[in-house]
Amino acid sequence: MDTIHLEAINVSIDTVWVLLAAVLVFFMQAGFAMVEAGFTRAKNVGNIIMKNFMDFSIGSLVFWFVGFSIMFGPSIGGFIGGINFLFTAEYGNDVPDMAILIFQTVFAATAATIASGAMAERTKFSTYLIFSLVITMVIYPISGHWVWGDGWLGELGFMDFAGSTVVHSVGGWAALTGAAILGPRIGKYNGKTNAIPGHNMVIGALGVFILWLGWFGFNPGSTLGASGDNVKDIAHIFVTTNLSAAAGAIVTMFITWKRYGKPDLSLTLNGALGGLVAITAGCDVVSPGGAVIIGILSGFVLVFGIELIDKVLRIDDPVGAITVHGLNGAFGTIAVGLFAVEEGLFYGGGWSQLGIQTIGVLAVAAWALGTTYILFTILKKTIGLRVSEKEEREGLDIHEHGQSSYNY
Repeated sequence: MDTIHLEAINVSIDTVWVLLAAVLVFFMQAGFAMVEAGFTRAKNVGNIIMKNFMDFSIGSLVFWFVGFSIMFGPSIGGFIGGINFLFTAEYGNDVPDMAILIFQTVFAATAATIASGAMAERTKFSTYLIFSLVITMVIYPISGHWVWGDGWLGELGFMDFAGSTVVHSVGGWAALTGAAILGPRIGKYNGKTNAIPGHNMVIGALGVFILWLGWFGFNPGSTLGASGDNVKDIAHIFVTTNLSAAAGAIVTMFITWKRYGKPDLSLTLNGALGGLVAITAGCDVVSPGGAVIIGILSGFVLVFGIELIDKVLRIDDPVGAITVHGLNGAFGTIAVGLFAVEEGLFYGGGWSQLGIQTIGVLAVAAWALGTTYILFTILKKTIGLRVSEKEEREGLDIHEHGQSSYNY
């Protein structure tokens, strides 16, 4: 077989792999919807579904229109990509540009939808739509350019293979500012911290299983190819991704068993997600054993992080998104500087990579926290961020959408 035909076959294999991975990541949107719906009350389920549905719909249009070019266009000072409307430029990828566009679109939608759960049950739907548009069009693409688009963090040597920081922490920090500015749900804090149970843990568990499945597109798909040596990389990433999730779930179960007397279901489910988020940055460069350790540590970050957010800072996050995505995204990214088999401190790589990872985490956190704080503050002072007390008590489904999700 001549070289030209072999290259064509490799491009075909790589393209199909990227598209299949994009389908898996798209399915994660259903996982997020199920987790958020299950972990919240029945009177708000329709609102949750609408927000997740619109995150992807709005994100698809604005990321195609301008977001992709901001993220991946020719770098302007290492800060932002050259703006190109309607995705008409050639970006020089080995696989067709359209395949890269759809793969990156589903990533952008993931970053947007993370905040939905933390802001659940009291956010105005119309206001949330504006947030979803802005984060997908501007906030996520700019910090993403720093890392994946020939920006200054990428030039520095910052490592975030599939987006612990680029995707998950950005969404997590947006969730933190949104939930803090919104304030807690009615009845959450009245002298003590009150649990407000979700209405359907079966749906919540289904969502976690869907997300776990989707992560096998999220992380291995970030190879952007399945030909040649990429096959070994994909297999390795499948294993590290799965091991970290399993370790996170098991450790979280035992921590909650010890601290609360019973193994907690909702926290254990989030433990798996925390392990998945944490391994996403270094899934390609850590060993299977390193992945297990990262997963174990993510379980501690998960339990004690949620206690910090909920009981100490008294920020109401109904689904734990701030800790799962923000804190574990930051931890997992920094952990690359410790556990990467070549650059990591524990493997003789010195302190350099750990320092670079920390700089990147702090820079992206400052960007996401600062921009979303400005955005949510403007929205709160203009069109309003929160529904009325009557609407919150009676449910967003009826007042925001004119219907109930459960009709008996």
